[in-house]
Amino acid sequence: VRGNMVVLAFAESVQILPDFALVVHVLLILLMIWVLNRTFFRPINRVISARQKVHGGRFTETEKMLESASEKEKQFTDELLAARNEGYELIEGEREKAVAVRQEKVSAAKAEIAAQKESELKELSKVTESARKEISKEAEKLAEEISANLIRTV
Repeated sequence: VRGNMVVLAFAESVQILPDFALVVHVLLILLMIWVLNRTFFRPINRVISARQKVHGGRFTETEKMLESASEKEKQFTDELLAARNEGYELIEGEREKAVAVRQEKVSAAKAEIAAQKESELKELSKVTESARKEISKEAEKLAEEISANLIRTV
């Protein structure tokens, strides 16, 4: 029972409608904002604007220098890439030339070996033919000698 009475007593002191004190507080806050704007914020904003104008040139100069450095870096990178590509093309060209020279030497060596082989085959054929003729002559001589020996012995 006693707890319910406390709640009821508290409920009677709560006011739903704003009273005059709230309106006075809102008016004082608005007056304070107006005074601060006039005396404090506008002068500070003027000083900040003046500093930005003075130092803005320096910031702009710094930005220009950064932009220039960025452009030079890009240009350097592009030139470096172009130089690398040129180097790679030069190396590739020299490699192709070396391969072509090597291929020519290999082809010339193959042709020389083929010609030498052909020449040696012809020489071997001549020697073989000559040996056959000689063997044939020797065989005929031996056959005559054997025939002569056989005829004598008979």
